[in-house]
Amino acid sequence: MCVWKQWKRVRTLYRELRALGLPERVLHIMANARKGYWRMFRQLNNALNNAYWQSQGLKSLTERYHRIRQAW
Repeated sequence: MCVWKQWKRVRTLYRELRALGLPERVLHIMANARKGYWRMFRQLNNALNNAYWQSQGLKSLTERYHRIRQAW
């Protein structure tokens, strides 16, 4: 939701969604939607998978949990 909120303008939404590789039809619908941040997050969540977050430098809490659990 925070990522969607950062991309405030329609032009920015187009650019960022296009960079994620979404089809033009979906890109147009999402960029011009006037729904709330949380509602649009549900749609964006499909495009922002774990590979995206790892490329941003974030670590997976699930992987960390499994490593700790196996260590016990």
